[in-house]
Amino acid sequence: MKNHPKIICLPLLVLILQACSHGPYHKTNLIYKEKSKALSAIIRSEPGNEVKSDSLKLPAAWVGTVNFGLRKPNFVILHYTAQHSCEQTLKTFSNAQTQVSAHYVICKDGTLHHMLNDYLRAWHAGAGKWGNQSDVNSASIGIEIDNNGNEPFAPAQINVLLALLDTLKNRHNIPQANFIGHSDIAPSRKIDPGILFPWQTLAQKGFGNWYSDTSNLQLPADFNQTLALRIIGYDISNLSAAINAFRLHFIQSATTGELSEPERKILYAVKLKFM
Repeated sequence: MKNHPKIICLPLLVLILQACSHGPYHKTNLIYKEKSKALSAIIRSEPGNEVKSDSLKLPAAWVGTVNFGLRKPNFVILHYTAQHSCEQTLKTFSNAQTQVSAHYVICKDGTLHHMLNDYLRAWHAGAGKWGNQSDVNSASIGIEIDNNGNEPFAPAQINVLLALLDTLKNRHNIPQANFIGHSDIAPSRKIDPGILFPWQTLAQKGFGNWYSDTSNLQLPADFNQTLALRIIGYDISNLSAAINAFRLHFIQSATTGELSEPERKILYAVKLKFM
């Protein structure tokens, strides 16, 4: 009978220890919750009226519309982390001083970290442009894949990525053409996810565009490669950078300079996907 209190207290001790123990990101997770709560308060508050005009007449009472929803992401931007481990990336995205983040991080072993709600704005794209979209962060989901930029992507990563993209495409109704890379939207600054990224595999599953055999394709006499790049979505203000970004994605080559005739055919074939 004397041993009964010990037996009873042991499970309680385990529960206490579990309640008191915290993971390495406990403090930053609390910051996430606090910031989310603050943003929620802003959304719940009645819209104010900051308009200043001598002609302004204020209504007797505020009237809120019943027809609204969350702003939805319309693009998925794919990155490699350019770091040496998933843990290093998690620390980077949990450090306020870095001012960078992503919605998802995929580790080499297939571990998937969902770091930010899809409807919130991550800081992953930076200065960039795709078509008429100049604030890419506000319209996109950022996915970081653990890779230093010089190594093949692990099969587990790609399998998880394909499953994630399928989920996002269906959840947010994202068009096939809107799955693109960091180098596509920021050709003057970025080269990720790089020439080793399996864009063709993704396109075959419905994530991003690719092209068919171009060996028998005839280029129109008036083919304009600058216009073709713009139609696809590239920012052509720096044409050579746009050409290099196109090569990284669709030809998977890091060469520079003018497009060759076979490369121009590929550009034409890709352009047709956007017509």
